[in-house]
This record gives sequence, structure tokens and C-alpha cells, in this order.
Amino acid sequence: MVKAGAAKKKKEPVSVTDKNRFNMKIVTSDVCEVCKMQCERGIRYMKAMRVPGAVGNGVPCILTKGKGYK
Repeated sequence: MVKAGAAKKKKEPVSVTDKNRFNMKIVTSDVCEVCKMQCERGIRYMKAMRVPGAVGNGVPCILTKGKGYK
């Protein structure tokens, strides 16, 4: 039930850069190693993961970018 004096929140439109940000898959260095089209971000991540004791959570893969929100 909505109170009589309560204002409704207006949804902010998603910016152009944020539309595809949430649609990329997070990949680990082993996926980047076998990728045919290695990107700069993946190459940097692979180099960082080759250091002994490195712990990583993965990087967003630009090749798995999906369709953005409307």
C-alpha cells in the first residue's frame, strides 16, 4: 500500500557504457590461454597469474559481451 504523500522513485536510464558491462562473462587465465583472439586485458591478467602465489578472480571477457539493456 502506497501512502498518499509518498513520492515514487524514478528509474535512472542506464548509461551507454554500462549497458554491456554486466553482460560479460568472467573468465580465468586458463580460458585466456586457449583463446584465439587474445585481448590486452587478458594478456595482462595471464602475466599477473604466472607470478608464484598470485590469486585472481578473473577478468571480464570482451568476446562474451552480450546484448545490452533497453
